[in-house]
Amino acid sequence: MNINKVTDGKNITISVSGRLDTNTSPVLESNITDIESYESLIFDFENLDYISSAGLRVLLSAQKRMNKANKTLSIINCNETVKDVFDITGFTDILTIE
Repeated sequence: MNINKVTDGKNITISVSGRLDTNTSPVLESNITDIESYESLIFDFENLDYISSAGLRVLLSAQKRMNKANKTLSIINCNETVKDVFDITGFTDILTIE
């Protein structure tokens, strides 16, 4: 998995590529320790091939943190495989997926 963070003033975009699973989700989690300092967090999953329940847990935790701080989180550029996981797990009702 590769992670690329780009900040634009009060916004941060985190691009994730590869697999977000049990082995790699701690790496993503360690890269989002300061997300509340931004108004908006965008996860760009254009190159994300796979997401497991461990990856979903990281996203849910980030969403809760952003909600608590009255900030926004959105996910963009998901492929069909990742979208299917969000649909099956009900995460499309919890997360903003564009």
